[in-house]
Amino acid sequence: MKTPFVVAATFAVATLTADAHALPTVGAAGPRGTVVDAEGRPLDLQQIKGKPTLLVYEDKEATKQNVELKSELAKLAAGGNYTQAIALVAVADVEGYDFWPARGFVKSAIRSESKKLGSTIYVDWSGGVRKGAGFTKGQSTIVLVGADGKVLFSHEGKMAIPERKALLALLAQQVEAQLAANH
Repeated sequence: MKTPFVVAATFAVATLTADAHALPTVGAAGPRGTVVDAEGRPLDLQQIKGKPTLLVYEDKEATKQNVELKSELAKLAAGGNYTQAIALVAVADVEGYDFWPARGFVKSAIRSESKKLGSTIYVDWSGGVRKGAGFTKGQSTIVLVGADGKVLFSHEGKMAIPERKALLALLAQQVEAQLAANH
């Protein structure tokens, strides 16, 4: 039979473990941290102000989880309004590759993918953004942050069709609001 102390200690450890990997909740402040592009130019996630931001955070194991969503986002970006109204922050979790010669290969691959995407891909060399935001390693993480810096949507793993539709509807609302505010 477990004593009350053992039960309380077990609950405390379980709670700490669960909280360590808790996605940002709707209404909470957006993820914090600094990422860099392939040239080493930093982007502080908290410095994106006044514009809704779609954060797509993935490591190499997670890149195929939300291919459908990324395809839909590419179609939307081709329209122009989305790229003007929404900041896309694609981040590759490259923790474990920050050594010679791997770092050079990673930078080259990121440059190539950025060129294909037509948008900057940032890297998180230390996994610090993932750890600080409570993202799970190996999972595609999508977070939509409103112009006010508050989380509007967050999801980890493969997104089902209803979740994709909900995210795309939120994006459309944010684009409309942003375009109305700019005119």
